[in-house]
Amino acid sequence: MSVPAARRAWLTDLPVLLVAVVWGSSYLAAKGVTTTQTVLAVLVLRFAVVLPVLFVVGRRKLLALSGAQIRGAGVLGLILAGVFILETYGVVHTSATNAGLIISLTMIFTPIAESRLRGTKLSGSFVAAAGLSVLGVLLLTQGAGFSEPSLGDLLMLGAAVVRTVHVLAMSRMKSVQDADALSMTTVQLASAVVVFALLSAAPGTGGTPWAAAAGFGAGDWLGLVYLSAFCTLFAFFVQMWAVRRTSPSRVSLLLGTEPVWAAVVGIALAGDRPGWLGFAGAVLVLAGTAWGRTAVAPRPTAEATAPAVEPNATDPGVYDLAHGEFHGAPSAPDRPSHMRVE
Repeated sequence: MSVPAARRAWLTDLPVLLVAVVWGSSYLAAKGVTTTQTVLAVLVLRFAVVLPVLFVVGRRKLLALSGAQIRGAGVLGLILAGVFILETYGVVHTSATNAGLIISLTMIFTPIAESRLRGTKLSGSFVAAAGLSVLGVLLLTQGAGFSEPSLGDLLMLGAAVVRTVHVLAMSRMKSVQDADALSMTTVQLASAVVVFALLSAAPGTGGTPWAAAAGFGAGDWLGLVYLSAFCTLFAFFVQMWAVRRTSPSRVSLLLGTEPVWAAVVGIALAGDRPGWLGFAGAVLVLAGTAWGRTAVAPRPTAEATAPAVEPNATDPGVYDLAHGEFHGAPSAPDRPSHMRVE
């Protein structure tokens, strides 16, 4: 690769790597803004800020969605709401380090669930990688000594399972596979916000979004804007920009560092002290998920090694918001496989 080409590649890589850093820091940011009584209210505020921007930018394609696509995206939005609720309650009850590492188990759960649905057998390498990741989580959640996992750890584990359901639902729902990515994002988040708003209005679920907003200090507002502007809007548009300028394996590698940054941010900024057992568990989780990603990667085929087709700028396909899987747009094989909106 020539020096100018290498420089151009890194100019694309750096914003994508920054997205991974932002996602890794999102667990600590959510933990700083949210309490047990404001989870649903904060979720309403966080995504209500994002939706008008998404609607304005993509209104033409949004209005062009068919009824089947809207209904499909709405169903996916209900599942996505479950992911965000479990994640946010989980972050409140555990450390940012644990949250970021446990949720990365989605990369292990998804191939396992898919193999069961398809009746296929997983490779021995993947089974070993999955076992390594599970052992890592067991050690990670123990901290300085063996004890029962915290409520937050279990909620994050549940969020990883529901993320897996979301990935599989998106990949198997034919009505959404050819829909515009930005439009799908907008409908799913709108459906999720409706769920958050309805639940926040129910007795015993905490304060209303307006009450939570009234009680926010300057730091809380900064945290909420960070989650909305950087962890959602910035991340989504950087992915849309980078998808046409680099390779799927390169983007996947960079975004796959998210759990590393979650651990770095949690330990450096939040003062998380997982202990030696926790550190060993973190290393095993990272190693297991990285190994698992390569173990399930498809082997090169004649089609895969053919010259790349220029991406279709008018149909970016469908991006899984929770896990990062890309679906659709078969005319553009050189698309990243790890994309999501946090």
